[in-house]
This record gives sequence, structure tokens and C-alpha cells, in this order.
Amino acid sequence: MTRIIAGRAGGARLDVPRSGTRPTSDRVRESLFGALEDTGLIEGAAVVDLYAGSGALGLECASRGAASVDLVERSRPAAEIVKRNVEVVRRAMGSSAPRVRVHPVAVRAFLRGTAPGIDIAFLDPPYDLPPRDLDDDLALLAPLLAPGALVIVERATRSGSPDWAAAGLSAWREKAYGDTTLWWGEPLSA
Repeated sequence: MTRIIAGRAGGARLDVPRSGTRPTSDRVRESLFGALEDTGLIEGAAVVDLYAGSGALGLECASRGAASVDLVERSRPAAEIVKRNVEVVRRAMGSSAPRVRVHPVAVRAFLRGTAPGIDIAFLDPPYDLPPRDLDDDLALLAPLLAPGALVIVERATRSGSPDWAAAGLSAWREKAYGDTTLWWGEPLSA
């Protein structure tokens, strides 16, 4: 079990899938969202959480003022848990809850059917996803990003940085937390 750290649903407890996912630790999420808050991007943002797992990253954004959140999780059992977590956050937020949608489809299928205008994108794929597949996902995502958008990729530190340039993006920052690293990127025109 994990929890929403802050915002209108702060403290809400979320379920996590029993297998097949690797929830982002509270320590990493606290650091990530502290840095994101400093950018001023969350309030009113259109957020996508690709490879959502429990949906904790996207739902944290919902709690902190995002306008919309799309949670993409191909695994049916995990997507069912995400749907339950969405309801937990909606109950905690009441009428102030933003539009949150769960998409039980593959990341590429979602990206191919999505309109531009994404402000924040999280990609936390399984560690065994080949780097080339991640780079292909980033290339599909890049033209959907709004000006000034941020892309945050969470991977095993040993995986190395995504190929930002091949995807039409540029590296912005990175921070390691033991075996986990968060790589931040942005559109080249940013």
C-alpha cells in the first residue's frame, strides 16, 4: 500500500498490484513532487502517467491541482486497481476532483490516439523493457507535448539515460536514488 503525499487528497491510501509493477517509493515521490512543485507546472496541467502501475504518480498530480490525468496501464489486473485508486482519490477530493481517466491499453496504442497538449508525462516502464522500446515510446510522445512540458522517466540506474535526442527531446536533469534514477526531459523547443 502507498499513499498520496500532499494536496487535497493527501493521506489517501492507494492499493498496489501484487505483482508485475514496481511502485515508486515514498522517498522518491516526495523528492520528485518537491521538484515538480518548484516548476509551477502541476496546477492546471494535463498529465499522462504511462505504465501507471497503481496510478500513484498521476493521482498525486490530481491531488495537487492538475486539470486532467490520463492513467495508462495495459495489465488488466493492475488497471482494475488503478480504477479503485481513482475512486479513493475522487472521494477524498469531492467536487474538486479533476477529470481522471484510466486507459487499459498499451502505451503506444494510447499515444497514437491522443491529441497534443500534454504538460507532464511520467514513464515508469518495467525495468525489463528494452531501451529501444522506451526510446520509441518517447518518440511517439514528443509531438504530443505542450511547449514547456516535462517528461519524467523512472528506470533502474544501470539502464542509463533515455536517448532524448533520438526522440526529439532534450535532457533537463537527472537524480539517482540508489538503484532508481529519475531522468527529466523537455521538448527541444523549450
